Amino acid sequence: MSTLIETMTGAIDALLPGLEAIYKDLHQHPELSMQEVRTAQIVADYVEPLGYEVSRNVGVTGVVAVLRNGVGPTVMLRADMDALPMAEATGLPYASTVSAKDEDGVEVGVAHSCGHDMHVTWLMGIARLMAEHRHAWHGTLMAVFQPGEEVARGARSMMDDGMARRFPKPDVILGQHVMVGAAGTVGCRSGTILSAGDSLKVKLFGRGSHGSQPQTSIDPVIMAASTTLRLQTIVSREISPRDSAVLTVGALQAGTKENIIPDDATLKLNVRTFDEDVRDYMLGAIRRICCAECAASNAPRDPEFTTLSSYPLTVNDAATHERLLAAFEAHFGERVYETQPAAASEDFSVFGREWDVPYAFWFVGGTDPEVFRHAVAAKRVNEIPSNHSPKFAPVIDPTLRTGLEAMLCAAGAWLAPHDAAA
Repeated sequence: MSTLIETMTGAIDALLPGLEAIYKDLHQHPELSMQEVRTAQIVADYVEPLGYEVSRNVGVTGVVAVLRNGVGPTVMLRADMDALPMAEATGLPYASTVSAKDEDGVEVGVAHSCGHDMHVTWLMGIARLMAEHRHAWHGTLMAVFQPGEEVARGARSMMDDGMARRFPKPDVILGQHVMVGAAGTVGCRSGTILSAGDSLKVKLFGRGSHGSQPQTSIDPVIMAASTTLRLQTIVSREISPRDSAVLTVGALQAGTKENIIPDDATLKLNVRTFDEDVRDYMLGAIRRICCAECAASNAPRDPEFTTLSSYPLTVNDAATHERLLAAFEAHFGERVYETQPAAASEDFSVFGREWDVPYAFWFVGGTDPEVFRHAVAAKRVNEIPSNHSPKFAPVIDPTLRTGLEAMLCAAGAWLAPHDAAA
């Protein structure tokens, strides 16, 4: 058991009721990506009186809190703050009923259906525990509350706002995510843990006409349909079975009326890959097929490509993982397990890549343990509402405690190692 956990067990017990109240408040008041004004203010107002040097509005709404506590490593802990543009359907007494306008001016429901409210609560709790137990560790703690993870812009916006110049360079960067899994467990792995994610919008150009005179048109609906089908052959016929990739066309938008052939059609697609070479090949193949289908249809011009979002691979540093795993096993025992790579994506690794420092990311289970056990036995785990489902709702107990303990274990592996004096 790490020095920090031993020192803070009683403090965690005392802190949990207050953190639960914070979590429920954040859950009821979600904010869209890059609009996290209320959340950021709550965070900054909470940590500043604890003795942290607090910088607000970093990368639009980001908060960076630095606590210097003598000579030692600098550890960065990160939590993302934004919610999703969707209505919540959990039925919880503290469910969100919030709506807001997205960047296109469209009124949408807003919900913390990915668990970022739990992430923020965890890091707020860690900030308090570390500030109130400075005798148990040494070094510098940097707590980063990041905007815009859901649109892959938050980490980049913070780095572009001068993080590398304005704040201490970390020796290690650590982060965690609540996921489907038995609450009370922690999953980690060395190497790739999250896929790269690329979302594109492809506009295909045709020539509009009356539905009764197709010969006078260049039909972009047929063009888009053919392109959609052909894109599926990239994974099935061009990617080795030993590799892994997913390509989803999530939207095909064209036309307004049944007897009007429109001028253009738009595809929105998403790609997930676990290897940089496979990623490059997939993106190149998408362009090749879209252009070829347009040429085959005698389109008046080449398609127009727009990148909607781009997430890099999340690849845990091997030495960092080994140190982290030792700390987890010492505290959690059999409740820590090796997870498989997830086809989800994160912009967390942008910080490590930009600073060129090692990082590690892991999962904390958020499903009621009995529910998860029965689902495993019945081979129905896929039916548990997962992240981004309108019914996704981590159980507060023991998820809240487990996330605090996991982050303390991780921070303590650098700031209060076993051979350090308490």
